[in-house]
Amino acid sequence: MHPLDNIIWNALTTRQTEFAEFFGRARRFMPEVTALGAFEAPTPEGYESLAGLVGTKSTVALFLDEPYQRRAGWEFIVGAPILQMVCRNGDSTPTSQAPPEPELVELGDADSPEMIELTALTKPGPFGKRTHELGTYLGIRGEGKLVAMAGERMKVPEWTEVSAVCTHPEHTGHGYARVLMAEVMRRIRSRGEKAFLHVREDNVRAIELYQRLGFSRRKRVHFAVLRKGGS
Repeated sequence: MHPLDNIIWNALTTRQTEFAEFFGRARRFMPEVTALGAFEAPTPEGYESLAGLVGTKSTVALFLDEPYQRRAGWEFIVGAPILQMVCRNGDSTPTSQAPPEPELVELGDADSPEMIELTALTKPGPFGKRTHELGTYLGIRGEGKLVAMAGERMKVPEWTEVSAVCTHPEHTGHGYARVLMAEVMRRIRSRGEKAFLHVREDNVRAIELYQRLGFSRRKRVHFAVLRKGGS
């Protein structure tokens, strides 16, 4: 299996075990970190383990190889096809004739409320109050508030995910996403790792930016948020 296949499971069984909760053949990140979870395989045993892990009326977000098929005891909340993209050109760096680039700041515990507020507005994917603990997160501030950010989420051997790339709607058009991603990618390369990311398949503008930064499509996966019912 490639390290990026069944990526949530692989992250929780390799480099990010300290963030894992597990039951049988299922694992998930601690809920305060992120809503992502996984099973070893989408079998009845896998879903049974997942049910034991999340509990009744709780939700979990999965990455599936195929679109979610209805299963007894589970409610489908929301989902979408997403692309997994990889940066094979590890030395790719963007060039620009733009004005001097903005100052980047490292984000931490004190910034968590603002990070949650920004991601709730822009919806780059599940983001919790402790998501920033998964890796380095960088931000750009303007007018006294956090207006753009990007960071690292899932990690498996030799690979780190670029995630939570978002800009406040009132501050778009300045190239903030490009600047933030370039620095996050530089730090990933400096550790001898390769960058990957996930993006909604219908987010054409973001995909075009990622392609300019050296990313290419690897595979399609299906994002699904499920709620465990009582029966």
